Amino acid sequence: MPLAAAAAAAGACPIPVGLGRPLCRVHAHPRRRWGFRLEASSSAPAPAPAPAAADEGAGAGPCPVVRFDMDDFAIADRVSVGLHGRSDETIFEATVRDPSSELYGSTVVLRQLKSSQAKRRGRRALEVLKKLARRQMMYHSYALQVHGYIAPGNAVEQEDIPFVLVHGYHGSYSLRHWLQLSDWLPTLEATLALDEEQVRRVGDDSVGGPAVSRQLRLIRILMRDLLIGVNYLHSHGLAHTELRLENVHVSPIDKHVKVGILGNAADFHDNDPSSSTVASNNERRKMMIAFDIRCVGFIMAKMVLRELMDSSTFFKFKSFLTKGNDPSCLREFLLPILCQNSPSGNIGLQMLDRQWGAGWNLLALLLATKPEKRISCLDALRHPFLCGPKWRINPSTSIIRWGLGSTAVRMAEDYIYGSHQRRRLAYFVELMEVLNPNLRTENWLQLLHGRWRLLYCTGRHIGLTLRQPSPRILIIDVFLTVSSDSADPVFSLTSDIGFRIMPESNWPHDKSGTEGVLSVTTSARIAAGRIYINEQDSKESRAASSRSSRRYNRGKWRTASKMKELPASLPSVNIAMDEVDVSMSCNSTLNVNSAQKVLQEIRTQTPPEMFDLSKIVCGTYIDARLMVLRGVNGSALLFVRSNPMIDS
Repeated sequence: MPLAAAAAAAGACPIPVGLGRPLCRVHAHPRRRWGFRLEASSSAPAPAPAPAAADEGAGAGPCPVVRFDMDDFAIADRVSVGLHGRSDETIFEATVRDPSSELYGSTVVLRQLKSSQAKRRGRRALEVLKKLARRQMMYHSYALQVHGYIAPGNAVEQEDIPFVLVHGYHGSYSLRHWLQLSDWLPTLEATLALDEEQVRRVGDDSVGGPAVSRQLRLIRILMRDLLIGVNYLHSHGLAHTELRLENVHVSPIDKHVKVGILGNAADFHDNDPSSSTVASNNERRKMMIAFDIRCVGFIMAKMVLRELMDSSTFFKFKSFLTKGNDPSCLREFLLPILCQNSPSGNIGLQMLDRQWGAGWNLLALLLATKPEKRISCLDALRHPFLCGPKWRINPSTSIIRWGLGSTAVRMAEDYIYGSHQRRRLAYFVELMEVLNPNLRTENWLQLLHGRWRLLYCTGRHIGLTLRQPSPRILIIDVFLTVSSDSADPVFSLTSDIGFRIMPESNWPHDKSGTEGVLSVTTSARIAAGRIYINEQDSKESRAASSRSSRRYNRGKWRTASKMKELPASLPSVNIAMDEVDVSMSCNSTLNVNSAQKVLQEIRTQTPPEMFDLSKIVCGTYIDARLMVLRGVNGSALLFVRSNPMIDS
C-alpha cells in the first residue's frame, strides 16, 4: 500500500507531503547494493556520508547502510504512536517485501523527515552508524539499528521533498509507554524473559519475590543495560544528548534496552593538535558526558518513583535541582510527596531506602549540581544499588558514611521507646562523628547556612509521653535556621518550635487544635575547638579511648576508619552564643497563666538546647544533608537539612 494511502486509512494524521509516487520513482541504478552514497542535501548539494569500509576485528563487516525504494515495503495502515516522532516527523510501520533483501519479511520503521533540521538528524544518524560500524554487535545491542534510507534520485533535493530513514522496529512502545501500563511489571518481565541468566546478570539471589524485590530486580536490569549503552557511546567519542524515556526502547528480540535513534549525537573529538583546542575539547567532552549522566538520573528517578511520571510533580522535582539545592537532600524534599497518596508505604521509597539508602546515593551522584561531581557510567555500574547481594562490592568511606546517616534517619523516623533502640541510634551517631568528612572550621562556614529540622536527640525524646499534663501540647516540628550576611563567622541562629494545643477531652484520638510557634533567636560565632578525651587526661581516660577504638574498628567499620586508634579528641567546632531573644505566637488568645503553662510544657518536651541555644557547645558532624550538634550535657542533636516544598 502506498504511504499516502496508508496515512489516509489511518485517519490519525494528514497525507504525508512528498511521499507519493514521484518520490518513489525508480531510477537507473542498482538496487539494494551495499555502498551507495547519499545524493541529496537539505539546502545545497553536498556529499553524504560514504559507506564504511570493511571492519577489522570482532563484529567486522560492511556498514549496513542501504538505499531503498518505496516499492520494497508494504506499508501498514497505521501510524506508530510510541516511537517519539516530532512535529516535523511522521512514523510508519512497514514490512520488507523484497525477497532478495536480507531483511525480507521483517518489520521496520519508516521515519519521514520533512524539515531541514529533521533531515539533518537523519543524515547524522547515518554518520554515527558509520563511526560505530567497527563494533556492530555493541551498536545493535544498545541502539536502534539504522538499515538505510529512501531519498530522491535526482542530485538536487527540493525543500518540500522529505527524507525517509529506515530503522529497526522494537515494538510500538517506548519505555515511557511501558511504565504507564497498569500491568507494566509482569509485562516487562515477560518481555525480557527473566530467566536464570538474567538473574545472574543483575546479581539477585532469587527469582520473583515481593513487589519491592521484583521491581528492584527489573530496574537494575534496565539501568545496567542503559548505562552500558551510554558508556559505549561515550567510549567512541559520542554523546547521545537526547536521553529520555521517550527515546528508550526495550527489545523483545535480544532483551536489551535501546537508546534510540542517534540523530542528535554529538562528537566531542577534534583532530586539531593545538593545545588550546585540545583543552577546549576536553572541557566540552566532560560537559556533554555530564549532561548525558544527568539525563540517566532523570530516567532512573522516573522508573523508581512513579509519581514523577506526572508532569506537575516532575516540574517540582526539577525545580528543586535547578534552584541549586543539593540532590543528596532529595529524600527530605520528596518524602511528603511520596507519602501523600501512599499511606501503606511507597514502593519506590522502599527501593531507594534499601541497602542503607544506596539508591538515594546513586540518584544524588547522577544528578549532582556540579558536572564534575557526577558519577561516570562505569562507576555507576559498580554502585551497590545496581549490584545484587551476590556481588561483593567493597564500599568506599563515603558510601559507608552515607549508609550510617541514612540508617540513623530511618531509625529516628520511628517513634522509638525501647532503650536498646536508643542505644543503637546513639552508637550510629558516634560512628558518624568518627567519620566526619569536614574537619576544618571553614568547611562548617560553607555548610551551616540553611534550615535544619531536628530529627532526634539522644538526651530527650521529643513528643508526648505517658504523662497527662494540662494543657495537652503536641510538638509538630523543630527547626534551626542558620544565616549570615557577611563573610565574618558570625551567624544568626533561629530556633522555631511548632506546637499544637489539643483539646483536653478526647486528645488521644483528636490531634486538632490551636497551633503556635515558639521562636528563639541569637547570634553565634564559630571557632575551632576540642571536646571529649584529651591527651593529657588520666590513664583511665586513655584506656577508655583505646576500648572505644577497638569497638569502632571491628567488623565492617575497620575498612572505613583505617586507623589503629581514634584521635585523642574528635574534631569539633565551638559555637559561642550571645544574648538570646525568645518570643511565642499563637493563633488563639492566651492569658498569662495559660501561656506560662504552655511554655513550661514545651520546655519539658523539647531538648533544652533548642529552647536555650547557649547550651549548644559544639558541632561534631556536618555534610550536605545531616548535622550533629552536642549540648553542654553531652547529648547529641541530629539534624536533617530541610527543603520545604513550596507549591507553585
